[in-house]
Amino acid sequence: MADLEQALAEIKRGTDEILLEADLLEKLKEGRPLKIKLGADPTAPDIHLGHTVILNKMRTFQELGHEVIFLIGDFTGMVGDPSGKNSTRPPLTREQVLANAETYKEQVFKILDPAKTRIEFNSSWLEPLGAAGMIRLASQQTVARMMERDDFKKRYGSGQAIAIHEFMYPLLQGYDSVALESDVELGGTDQKFNLLMGRELQKSSGQKPQTVIMMPLLEGLDGVKKMSKSAHNYIGVSEPAGEMFGKIMSISDELMWRYFELLSFRPLAEIEQFKADIEAGANPRDVKIALAKEIIARFHDEAAADAAHQEFINRFQKGALPSDIQELEIAAGDGIAIANLLKEAGLVSSTSDAMRMIKQGAAKIDGDKIEDTRMQLTAGTTGVFQVGKRKFAKITLV
Repeated sequence: MADLEQALAEIKRGTDEILLEADLLEKLKEGRPLKIKLGADPTAPDIHLGHTVILNKMRTFQELGHEVIFLIGDFTGMVGDPSGKNSTRPPLTREQVLANAETYKEQVFKILDPAKTRIEFNSSWLEPLGAAGMIRLASQQTVARMMERDDFKKRYGSGQAIAIHEFMYPLLQGYDSVALESDVELGGTDQKFNLLMGRELQKSSGQKPQTVIMMPLLEGLDGVKKMSKSAHNYIGVSEPAGEMFGKIMSISDELMWRYFELLSFRPLAEIEQFKADIEAGANPRDVKIALAKEIIARFHDEAAADAAHQEFINRFQKGALPSDIQELEIAAGDGIAIANLLKEAGLVSSTSDAMRMIKQGAAKIDGDKIEDTRMQLTAGTTGVFQVGKRKFAKITLV
């Protein structure tokens, strides 16, 4: 019983909601390997740490001896998941989906054990359904039930279009659970409607309904918005080790514990000890370094993690420049304003952002703060320009 309680504690770690926990406990008591399903539509070619939160939970199930099924939605990816969308998502072509699927497989195996991972494509059972099968599937739910979805309800209320094929998406995802006879399905909190649809369709097919485990959406570097590329607050799993290290070190001490909870594979007891050490006077920076090195070693290797740590020390504690600094030539014409130069070099997102960074003392040339927001530079100027702690460029004006 102690082993069962420990396993349940590891499964529950970081979860947002389990439906139903009592069902999960009964399944665990059966002592057989459970079928754990995670579906992903390959709608983009790369993933960031926010995406790995659910993969980490899959890894936990693998280590507990269960059968992990990573389902690539090559069929549903061409439909487009409407979850959380305020407009109809353009369907992808089969070629786009398959190309993205290949990069997905490469990236997920940085977390999951490939020898213990079963890869499936839902086109295997959804394509053979044909028109008659799709009609039978659609007959199992009503329009009123679909309109219970919050995103559909909002779009309908505001007069925004809802395409008929979008109603099919939850049914198709739910049918995946029937086809795989899954015991547990994982997903984000934004997937609740789709995940519960799987339970309903399994019941109507005479199967024992799956347990649904929902994981929270990871906050980005700003600690406010969820991690996403559009919010520019993400850490990509394929980013260079040094860039990953610097970004992780930039998060707040408070957010660090959230990252430990959702991204670290360290035992819970060890993380609690870290907290106790800090309360006793340890520097939070040293604990954050441990987190950064663990994550980098996972997506690169131990040597890359050590090198990134040393580069961080050299850059920020000894004042050295990064080894991979970019070198640019930029046309100065009759002279170029500093704000325009920083924007053109990609060190800031806009000239107003450049002005703000200069006023904050966060912009430098060769280590000296830029004081004048109206500074003009002419051809022949060369220097190392820096904005913030991590953005550098050696620029020559021509």
